[in-house]
Amino acid sequence: MSETLAAPVEHGEPAGFWRTYVFSTDHKMIARQYMFIALFWAALGGFFAYIIRWQLAHPDTDIPLLGRPIGPEEYNAFVTMHGTIMVFFVAMPLLLASFGNFLIPLMIGARDMAFPRLNMLSVWVLALASLILIGSFFVEGGAASAGWTGYPPLSAKPAYTGVEWGMDLWLLALALEFGSFLMGGINFLVTPMNMRTRGMGFFRMPLFVWMVMIASLIFLLSVGPLIAGAVMLLLDRNLGTSFFMAPGGGDPLLWQHLFWFFGHPEVYVILLPALGAMMEVMTTFSRKTIFGYRPIIIAVIVAGGLSFVVWAHHQFISGLDPRLATPFSVTTIIISVPFALIVFALLATLWRGSIRLATPMWFAVGGLAVFIFGGLTGIFNGSAAVDIYIHDTYFVVAHFHSTLFSSLFLGGFAAIYYWYPKMFGRMMNEALGQLHFWGTFLFFLAVFVPMHLVGVGGMMRRIANPGQYEFLAPLAGLNRMITMSTIFLLLSQFFFVFNFFWSMFRGRPAPENPWDGTTLEWTTLSPPPHGNWPGEVPRVYHPPYGYGLPGASEDWVPQHRPLPSGAAPRT
Repeated sequence: MSETLAAPVEHGEPAGFWRTYVFSTDHKMIARQYMFIALFWAALGGFFAYIIRWQLAHPDTDIPLLGRPIGPEEYNAFVTMHGTIMVFFVAMPLLLASFGNFLIPLMIGARDMAFPRLNMLSVWVLALASLILIGSFFVEGGAASAGWTGYPPLSAKPAYTGVEWGMDLWLLALALEFGSFLMGGINFLVTPMNMRTRGMGFFRMPLFVWMVMIASLIFLLSVGPLIAGAVMLLLDRNLGTSFFMAPGGGDPLLWQHLFWFFGHPEVYVILLPALGAMMEVMTTFSRKTIFGYRPIIIAVIVAGGLSFVVWAHHQFISGLDPRLATPFSVTTIIISVPFALIVFALLATLWRGSIRLATPMWFAVGGLAVFIFGGLTGIFNGSAAVDIYIHDTYFVVAHFHSTLFSSLFLGGFAAIYYWYPKMFGRMMNEALGQLHFWGTFLFFLAVFVPMHLVGVGGMMRRIANPGQYEFLAPLAGLNRMITMSTIFLLLSQFFFVFNFFWSMFRGRPAPENPWDGTTLEWTTLSPPPHGNWPGEVPRVYHPPYGYGLPGASEDWVPQHRPLPSGAAPRT
């Protein structure tokens, strides 16, 4: 068992507004900065989703709040930027960077991240990438409109989309965003490996820390080829090279390989921190030790490895050699096995637990349900024979949003409601939280379940006006219903927005441990002071989830207290 001593905090307590709130090296302030960047982008990405859905339900009409109709070129730009924003500027900053920054030192008993200045640099590089992406809306030709996957030749030749600088700025913003998360990932790996408190062995770390570590490693190993591809695409666009242009001897498929070699692991970069948050919430609110702690870690490592050999299932109809379809179908279906194990472990954790249905638990359970639903629809996409029919239809859009929504929003909201008291020192309003959950969950189902039917009905992705096609006319009613549900889904978020900011100033002061949690972040003040603990960093005596142990006076034993006599540690 490792007996690593937590290193003393390397930087003094910041003084003044700029060092405290802007150029801070404190991991907790950096976590809040990531969160506010992500929430800003989420609001903008949600507005773009509203514009997209209005156009599909009522093509070429004035869009309320925008005040005018949009044409096909603008529609493509909104679709491109919605996908880019939600995947790269909301999901990763919120799930990986914000909660990873806030929780890793607190959960392992460290004073701060291993490299605080690198940590500060990473958030400011993301801020610069955000400014560049915003700026791309205001250059001649408008923002990028080649789809969030940026496939050449559409993205390689400005004449095909009419977008000049917008596409270049899109590529630059993504390259900077990747650089930001490379810097953050170094901290997420080095800090748990070297700065754990006394008694905190690797298999005594909370699962959330494991999930962030594995997600960071996946990102570090997968993003390099796409950064190289982005540079090559910039050269094609601006210096006349032909890496991706067939007339010059290039290969457009090369970009697809580079993109999806990163793109599929990227799904797990987003998913794993959300799953980790749901695990922490479920074990706390079930009052039960997590079922299968070590098998879950092994399953996630296996899934992470497999994520590098499934990318071509996104390319079954791209002209790929058909003999490759079977091996990529097999690996795609195999990767569902470790995730099935994780799902069953979470269900077993809930089984016969003393369930407390507070808002974080509602979001965690709802997220698990939607993740199961999204995972099942993904099996169809993994089969080449079925994928040939449903590829490029709204079935894929519905499946993708089912898996992403469960992790990004339901998992993300579970994390926010659960750790908000520790992060801001105030409790969120429970009634508003539950209104927020039910509005989000029910209208999500009303949007994305019928969207699968629209896809099976043959409606293609990325068409600005489905009314142009007679065979899609029977789907018009479903499209209007989905759009209305999208509007109500977005309106439901106002419960959260009000609750978030109102509670920050008027919420009930949070105690150290409002949920009776067992991990180390609940052993310090809410919010934690500079250096995280006012005195000595607590040591750890047993694995993280000490619930329902025989001989204990309560139904939980925190990690920093020795187990009662006769109680066996559970792993």
